[in-house]
Amino acid sequence: MVVRAWQKMFEWPKTASKFGKTYTIVQPGKVGPTRHIPEHITKPDYTASNLALVAMNQKIDKKFGDDLRRMEAACHLAKTVLEAAKNFIQVGVTTDDIDHVVHSEIIKNDAYPSPLNYKGFPKSCCTSVNNVTCHGIPDDYVLQNGDVINVDVSVYYDGFHFHGDTSDTYAVGTVDSQAAKLIRVTRECLKFAIDACAPGERFNVIGDVIQEHAQNNDFSVCPYFIGHGIGKYFHGPPNVWHTKKSRRLEVMETGMAFTIEPILMEGVSSIKRLDDKWTCISRDNGRSAQAEHTLWLGDKTAHILT
Repeated sequence: MVVRAWQKMFEWPKTASKFGKTYTIVQPGKVGPTRHIPEHITKPDYTASNLALVAMNQKIDKKFGDDLRRMEAACHLAKTVLEAAKNFIQVGVTTDDIDHVVHSEIIKNDAYPSPLNYKGFPKSCCTSVNNVTCHGIPDDYVLQNGDVINVDVSVYYDGFHFHGDTSDTYAVGTVDSQAAKLIRVTRECLKFAIDACAPGERFNVIGDVIQEHAQNNDFSVCPYFIGHGIGKYFHGPPNVWHTKKSRRLEVMETGMAFTIEPILMEGVSSIKRLDDKWTCISRDNGRSAQAEHTLWLGDKTAHILT
């Protein structure tokens, strides 16, 4: 039996109590095999050389006409798949069961699950429960009553060659009032940030709005993960920060497509990445929630594509 390095560093507590509430502390479990992709489905090129080439040549592009319609199709599928995952969540299912639902829904539509094999990620979606801040790998963890779970879905739509990206955080069974508030305020932060977007505004406004609303509700914002430009590439410019920035970021322009995906945390905004190189957890075992939409910037406002 192989003992992982993170297991040697510390013993995981089984539960945590914060704000008078007790909940399960989640630790990485057994990850099953990567799921099969039918041969006829177009796969994105995630080789190291191509990712490096794309990164070197990327600029903030704009989508209009046929490109926008293709982008809309990919985002609509991502939304549909996330809804299927939401409807499946209940006490007793594993996060790998959720991955199976996501994977099946995507390939049924002749699309590819964007996270799969992206820089070595082994599954078709991310599932982050309780103290797992983000990039949780679906495994044999069984959902418990009172858990909060974020499911992050991205698709690469065959024939359209565009990515769509969305996520949300859900209550499992009956959650305590603090968890319910965490989910609600996270969604509010996303909504207020979207409402603030307009051509001519700087991207700074997004972090300003999110951080202010989170702090007013006694939550912190995870500063280490950002939204991103999206389209034919999975991740690209602009970088969309969710915290306040002193420097002046890029100006929003009509036609830009990007994600906003804030992570709110109960305690301090400090995390550690585990040795699987993906799973990030809060250092104080506090819970977190994330919500995400892909947007397209119109002549006056941002339009939600997911």
